[in-house]
Parts: sequence; C-alpha cells; structure tokens
Amino acid sequence: MTMIAVLGNGRVGGNLAAALARAGHEVTVADRTPGAAADAARTARIVINATPGAGSLDRLAALREELRDKILVDIANATIDGPDGLPGDLIYPGSSLAEQLQEALPETRVVKTLNTMLFPVMTSPATLSQTPTAFLSGEDPEAKQTVHELLTDLGWHKEWITDLGGIRTARATEAAILFVPHLVRSTGFTPFALTIAR
Repeated sequence: MTMIAVLGNGRVGGNLAAALARAGHEVTVADRTPGAAADAARTARIVINATPGAGSLDRLAALREELRDKILVDIANATIDGPDGLPGDLIYPGSSLAEQLQEALPETRVVKTLNTMLFPVMTSPATLSQTPTAFLSGEDPEAKQTVHELLTDLGWHKEWITDLGGIRTARATEAAILFVPHLVRSTGFTPFALTIAR
C-alpha cells in the first residue's frame, strides 16, 4: 500500500483514484478547495497531476515545499484549445509540461506517463482490441520503477510499458496530443491509446 494524492477530481483524476484505491492504495483526492492540494501532497509519497495541463505549472510550482522528495506522476498535456474545445496547439513547443515541472521542482522526481490515451484506458488497458503502450519519461530510475509498479497495479502488463529515457523525452509523448482532435473528429470519443507495434 502506498499513500497517493491525486490532484484533480474530474473524470481523469476520479477514474485513477478509484482504480488505485481498488488496488489497495490509500488515496486522497484534492479538489480546488484552498489548501486541499497542499494538504494532500504533504502526506503522500506519490502525487499524481491530473489537473488541466494549461494551469498545472503554476498550481504545482506553488507546492514546491510539499512536493519536496516526492514522486510527481504527470499525466497532463499542456495545450491551447482550438475553437471546438479540443487541443489545438502546445503551450510549450520545443519543451514539455513535464520538463517545465522538473525545472520548477528540482527536488521532486517527475515521471511522465499515461498521457497518450483517452482516460478510460489508463485504468483498463486490456479492454482495447490491440495491446496499448504506456510510456515513461523521467530522470530518476528508482522513481520510474515505482511508477512502473503502479501501472501494473492498474492492469498494465510490464511488456506494455516502455521507458523512453530522461524527462526530455516527454516532449515527444506530449506532442502526440495533437493527434487527438483529428481522431476524435473522425471516430468520436472511442477509447484509444498510442502503441508501438513490433
């Protein structure tokens, strides 16, 4: 059992929190109530960023002390919405939200994952007709191993998880969000994930 704080109580955060609790972890969900995120982060070993990516950097940078020595699992994508509300462009072209978070939180171990799929797949990867891939990006090998184990608790087989390397590799997976509006317009909000076919 691990103490986990999920920052964000929307569909993504709620789905993850419920699945992690079912897996036996002690989970706290922080909403937008003043002080809720700080209280949740302070007592957790792992903090999951499920806040909207456009505001994540400001929200989490304000928690620098609470996030010291913690693992921060960043699943958000920082985008500018297009006219239909779907992602239109990246907020950090040539970088990534994960890199910005790691720079703002140097004493926090940031790991990027689960940002290349619609949210139901995060906790039910086996429901897809083909094998999905979850990518890991981060500087700390121990933190990535911990997140790897967390993913297996969510139903990800170890062979479905690919470690891409350092935090800089997150810019590639975050850029994949630009596929999403085209897929959604083409097929609707049908669960999908990017995968590597070998």
